Formats: sequence, C-alpha cells, structure tokens
Amino acid sequence: MTIVSSPTQVPTPQLSALLREGSAAEHQDAEGSSFMTELLAGRVSREGYAVYLSCLRRVYAALEGAAASLVADPLAAAVIDPRLERLAAIDADLEFWGGLVEHVSPATDAYVSRIQQAAGWGGTFVAHHYTRYLGDLSGGQAIGRLLAREFELDGAGVAFYAFPEIPKPKPYKDAYRERLDALPLDVAEQQRVLAEVKGVFGLNGALFSELTQQLPAWRR
Repeated sequence: MTIVSSPTQVPTPQLSALLREGSAAEHQDAEGSSFMTELLAGRVSREGYAVYLSCLRRVYAALEGAAASLVADPLAAAVIDPRLERLAAIDADLEFWGGLVEHVSPATDAYVSRIQQAAGWGGTFVAHHYTRYLGDLSGGQAIGRLLAREFELDGAGVAFYAFPEIPKPKPYKDAYRERLDALPLDVAEQQRVLAEVKGVFGLNGALFSELTQQLPAWRR
C-alpha cells in the first residue's frame, strides 16, 4: 500500500509582526533624518516647520481622500477610523505657524502619487494607513512634547500630535494590530503589503532628505 503524504502547509504569519520586523531597517533610516534632529532640538524656524506641515497636509489629504473612497472595501474598512484623521489638526497648526506654504516638493509629489496608486487595492492602502497613523500614535506623541518644550508653545500649534478621541494609545494600537492580523491575506498578499510599507518609509525618508537640504535657510 502506497501512502501519499499531504503537502506541508506553510502557516500564514501574523501580519502585524511581519510589518514591524520586516520594515525595521527602513523605519530606522527614515527616523534618522537631520531635519527631524534639528527640528526637535528647536533649531528650525517657524517657516521651516510650516513648510514641513504644508507637505504633510498634502500627504494626509491624499490618504484621507483615499480612505473616503475605500470605506466599502473589506480590507481598508478594517483600519479606517475617523478618530485618526489628521487633516483638520494640521490646518489648525498651520494657522498657528503662519499659514499654508506653497512649496515645490518633488518628494511630496511622489508620495501623493504613490498613495493614489495604492488606493487601487485595499491591502496597499492599509500599508500607508498603518505606517502613518501608527507612527503618529507612537513616536508622534513624543515629537509633540519635544516641540512644545523647545518652542515654549504652551499647548498651541501641536494639534497634529494630539488624539483627543483616543485617550489611551496603547490599547488602541493593540486592537489595530489585531485587526491587521485578522485580514484575509495569503502569504503572497502579505508580502505585497510589506513591500508597500517599506516603500512608504522610503517616501518619508526622501521627504526628510529634501527638507534637510533646505536647513541652512531655516536656522533658528
């Protein structure tokens, strides 16, 4: 009697762990920019920070516009949450820092274009959503405190970093990762999401590099 063994099934990894571990190097590279170092040391002028916020505004306008078009998508809907949206907060901060700056930024153009392309599939949209908003809920909180201290802001001008509707970020982030892990993605699709996350960190790094080149004009 011949016994035919069944093929070994490769377990699908947890998506949240895959994204965190698989993009660690890209994440570290994006965080180590000279622009952010100088900003958090209080050495970037109000104009320089307003330019940065103006670039971010375009990114979040694209991301939140994509979210509005994907509310019925089963993958995207698992993470979309109006409590995370940053556009109104950025607008409030821009008013404090001097208003929207019309700034030529090829790096921002590329980032916005990538978000628009990513909206073609819920999984790649999730990659952008995860990278931006979980970052905002994590390191972004510390950035807001440092800016408030260095610029003596007394709570003004840092609405971007505040999530009044999410008073406890850690339980929220834990639940968000659980939703990621529950997404019905096979191994190949998970790898596609990971590749997009790495690409998002690269886009962030390119924006920071572009801003770093202009630091001499923004010394405080």
